[in-house]
Amino acid sequence: MVTNQTEYAMKLNFTHFIFIAFLIPFAGIKAQEPILVSEDSLKIGNSVLPGLSVTIPEAGYEKTLKEWIKDLQGGTKSRVVTENNEMSIFGAKIKDISPNPVNVYSRLVERDSMLQLYASFELKKDEYIERGVDEAVFAKAQNYLKEFSKARYIDVVKDQADAEERKLKDLQKELSSLENEKSRMQKSVQSNNSNIISEKENIAVQQAELATVSAALTEQNQLISTMEAGPAQKEKAEMIKELEKRQKKAENSIKSSENKINRSDSDIDKDTGDIPRNERQQEKLRELIAAQEAVYQRYADKLKTIKGY
Repeated sequence: MVTNQTEYAMKLNFTHFIFIAFLIPFAGIKAQEPILVSEDSLKIGNSVLPGLSVTIPEAGYEKTLKEWIKDLQGGTKSRVVTENNEMSIFGAKIKDISPNPVNVYSRLVERDSMLQLYASFELKKDEYIERGVDEAVFAKAQNYLKEFSKARYIDVVKDQADAEERKLKDLQKELSSLENEKSRMQKSVQSNNSNIISEKENIAVQQAELATVSAALTEQNQLISTMEAGPAQKEKAEMIKELEKRQKKAENSIKSSENKINRSDSDIDKDTGDIPRNERQQEKLRELIAAQEAVYQRYADKLKTIKGY
């Protein structure tokens, strides 16, 4: 039999998931956005440098900034210097662009639903990567920025997909819990029905014992009333005492069986009342799971599309 505390916890859990049911249909799932790499310019101090810019959809500013600095500083002892949101690093090792160290000037800007990263790459003093100078190197710089943006976008959408998958697993776990609880209640009903049959059989046996003992007691009491005091009467008194013990034992056994039958009946009534409620909760959860599976699949598809950029 489920304790009140367990029942309360289950009701709380189910109420929580019913609340989710109202959220799922209204969950805003943004479609994947393109990553746009453009020829651009970057103002550093009083200078305007040729460069490129790339959009980074849905990404958070602080995390993206941290990843950008980490990427620029990778494999070198040089460090990014930031002043007035303008970043610069000298001697960055970016093998995807050039086998030689390059100087990188950059700025990360927040837009409405995305970030925009501006970068200028200086191969040698006053020699910048720009269109029309070396198209192959320019294409490498474009791809480098695109891959950085893609990695950040993948991180964001993967976190979104993972969060939706966790919600789905929580719902599935709750459904499994309800299924197990229904199975427990069904087994409890079967067990209690078996117990009732067993206890009724015991009552029948004990009632037969009572009938036998009562008849014997009546007979022995009649006999002892006609006997004179002495060893025979004493022996008869002991016999009557044993019969009375048997009588008491049978009566106690009958009472115990009746109490067990009452408890089993009560448990059966409760379980048979709770099973339909459990089934309704399962049905609702299956609806939530189907809805959440669709939500998760949309994020998974979105992630797959972005990985294909």
